Amino acid sequence: MRTRVVDHLVRAVWASGVRHIFGVDGANIEDLYDAIFDAPEYVTGVVAKHEFSAATMADGYARSTGGFGVVAATSGGGAMNLVAGLAESFASRVPVLALVGQPPTTLEGNGAFQDTSGRAGTIDAVRLFGAVSTYCARVESAADVPDQLDRAMRAARHGGPAVLLLPKDVQQAELGNVAPFRPSPRTHRADHAGIARVRAALTTARHTGKIVIIAGDQVARDDARAELARLATALEAAVGVAPDAKDTFDNTDPAFRGVAGSMGHPELTAAIRSSALCLLVGTRLPVPARAGSETALAERAVASIGVAPPYLPAIHATSTDLARTLAELADELDDGSTGSERVLAAQPLTSLRVPASSGPGLRYRDVVETIDAALPEGTDVFADAGNTGAAVVHHLRVPRGGRFVVALGMGGMGYAFGAGIGSAFARCARADGVRRTVVIAGDGSFYMHGMELHTAIEHALPVTFVVLNNNAHAMCVTREQLYYRGLYSFNRFRPAYLGAGVAAMFPELPAFSVHTVGDLAAALRRCLETEGPSFLSIECDPDEIPPFLPFLTTVEQSGKAR
Repeated sequence: MRTRVVDHLVRAVWASGVRHIFGVDGANIEDLYDAIFDAPEYVTGVVAKHEFSAATMADGYARSTGGFGVVAATSGGGAMNLVAGLAESFASRVPVLALVGQPPTTLEGNGAFQDTSGRAGTIDAVRLFGAVSTYCARVESAADVPDQLDRAMRAARHGGPAVLLLPKDVQQAELGNVAPFRPSPRTHRADHAGIARVRAALTTARHTGKIVIIAGDQVARDDARAELARLATALEAAVGVAPDAKDTFDNTDPAFRGVAGSMGHPELTAAIRSSALCLLVGTRLPVPARAGSETALAERAVASIGVAPPYLPAIHATSTDLARTLAELADELDDGSTGSERVLAAQPLTSLRVPASSGPGLRYRDVVETIDAALPEGTDVFADAGNTGAAVVHHLRVPRGGRFVVALGMGGMGYAFGAGIGSAFARCARADGVRRTVVIAGDGSFYMHGMELHTAIEHALPVTFVVLNNNAHAMCVTREQLYYRGLYSFNRFRPAYLGAGVAAMFPELPAFSVHTVGDLAAALRRCLETEGPSFLSIECDPDEIPPFLPFLTTVEQSGKAR
């Protein structure tokens, strides 16, 4: 049977456990879509509205499956639009394979439309994508495809995007008698000497004081939640989570002390201060995850287990399989003195105190707590950047069995729309019904990439889009007020009525606008009961300061100065 390079690529993606390819079609990638059409039993092709969102769909798909996502784009502007999305995956170590079309090899350096070969003064796509990927290669011939594909997939599995640049003539070429693609077996690295040092530090600390664990998103990637809970029980440890890892530990467990860092909770900082050792699990603890606790951390012993060492001094042990490593530690450190199960009970956390707001619309805390009360178990939540994201990270309790994702690698606005859709393709079906995804974002993020809701409509996905509409880039408004005299604003917009606008564009889509908490609760019920997608716009105050420690510290200091 005739096997083209694109046919081989589609079958290889399927053999790797991936069932969707996200992208935007175009002249130099259309052969791949032709292969997808010819092999519907292998993968589904999903066309997004913008390549950034296609990349974030692949990112969200990878985060939710524990595997990797695949994105495809054509040359020129289509390829350029991938960069920001792949940069998020690179910063957050998310495995993504990008298949990027290129003009035919015979036209490289000869004035080809959208030439990025680096020849004759053109943009060099290898150098461009090399900066935002763990592996990037231009495939020069069909014979190179099997080896380059294997290299790319192995690189992606180690964490981060891999990019294959595929000239159109190479895509169309026949491979001949090439063996079916078989993924290389996954290999895991564990620093056994480092793990022994961490274990010794934990043993010493448990006899001299308390232990605090801060969990990061690698716990979710490695599906190590149960093992983390076992280790916490064995150590009788208090547990906090990094802002992008709220789903790694039961938010209603008595040991839960909230979120770390600039959107975090006082209980966790207090627990660190009273501890003998802080154990970081699957997090490098960047600034957003350690702000407000730097002094407490500097005065304590810190140990770390994960794929990469943290940004602060620590006894570190490398592990690329936290499920295995944490299980082994729990077995070794469980002396039988603690119970095998915890009695689950909601533990109220102290919210950061924010200045009173008297502007129009609902308040962040009221919005998020109303959403919190409405979400059923198993709901996946994707939050976007900005004041909205800060409020969600601080106030929302993640439903049991659900995923929680907020993009803090690059913090790109609009990420959650594509990522939530990508995740929904992978996770919407479950044994007891349909799993719903909820995307929570601000209107600034919506204007960037919110029209991806059209993709959710096209595929009848169970995704509810919740947009907090304050007619502003509100985090920038806050910064103008706090740091730039508050005399002007470039970041306030004329009022827009998003709910009504979306309802007019998509008459069959349940779309609502709310102005009161009572209206919000009723509209949420209707949105969450809908089989397919739904949309909800919530009017909010652009001048409300969110629960974000840098802003609140500035407010406190300015008050003392007066």
